[in-house]
Amino acid sequence: MKGRLITLEGGEGAGKSTAVETIKQWLEARGRRVTVTREPGGTAAAEKIRAILLDPETGELTPTTELLLMFAARCENLARVIRPALQSGQDVICDRFTDASLAYQGGGRGLGRAPVETLASLVHPDLSPDLTLLLDIDVAVGMVRTRQRGQQPDRFERAREGFLDRVRASYLDQARREPERFVVIDAGQPLAEVRNCIEQALEEKLR
Repeated sequence: MKGRLITLEGGEGAGKSTAVETIKQWLEARGRRVTVTREPGGTAAAEKIRAILLDPETGELTPTTELLLMFAARCENLARVIRPALQSGQDVICDRFTDASLAYQGGGRGLGRAPVETLASLVHPDLSPDLTLLLDIDVAVGMVRTRQRGQQPDRFERAREGFLDRVRASYLDQARREPERFVVIDAGQPLAEVRNCIEQALEEKLR
């Protein structure tokens, strides 16, 4: 039996790392084998691309360059991690996928949907997530959470004012376009409530 691709999306500080663990535990409790990966990243080469994209010292990139780097990393992750796991019957939890490119480069950087969809049709024309959980949070609240980690902000967290608002708006637009695939979860709730909402979504969509 082929595995299922479950993706997590959301802006900065939405709590995706905690959500990944919640999903993994839920699946494993039901006897599923699980692979966890992230984007950009997931392989040695893709992690190097991730480092370039997140490093503030990289400086300004054209939106198209940024998008191409994202898809270069995605192509490697698909070939070496995601597709082999799915074909072996494992469920894959991916922290961000092509919806993130639609939100960050399409919406945030202003490229629009067309170039993202063109690259998606080249890199994974036959593959779409079975379920996408969108952890939605107010941008200001998310940035407070990010600062509380005590880490230096990355390139995306340092973006000009309005960028993350456009990212969030794009994510919510995607959820409206594909209500059967997306479940929007209020990530501003207490952690226990967020976990409950995730488990309820998994129960409704995957059982």
